[in-house]
Amino acid sequence: MSKGYQTKKVRQETISVFGKSVGKRAGFQCEWCGSKEDLRLWDYKPEIAPNMETLALLCGRCHDLANGRHAGSDELRHLRNALWNSTPSVAEGVARVLARCPEKWARAAIGDSYISDSVKDEILRQAGH
Repeated sequence: MSKGYQTKKVRQETISVFGKSVGKRAGFQCEWCGSKEDLRLWDYKPEIAPNMETLALLCGRCHDLANGRHAGSDELRHLRNALWNSTPSVAEGVARVLARCPEKWARAAIGDSYISDSVKDEILRQAGH
């Protein structure tokens, strides 16, 4: 068994320990859109140890968006309420997705959110805005 495989396996086991707690926090629905279908944990900050702040419960569609799938502004509009969530993996994660949208409303929503100004600036800079 390779070291990389073992490291990934241990990380997945660690993430799964948080599953029930994240599910309860989320009310067993997607923390971005509210769907109750195809729920799974999303690891917002894979470079650090998983914890309640770095994990979000997302439906399959939002999970795909979090992992880079592009979507039109109509599909993204219903996600903006998640910007006001106090959990970084929820608010900052959805901000990163919305930052890819070229519409002014998306940048305005990010700007109006409670996310720290330094994180907002980083998100918008990475998105090229």
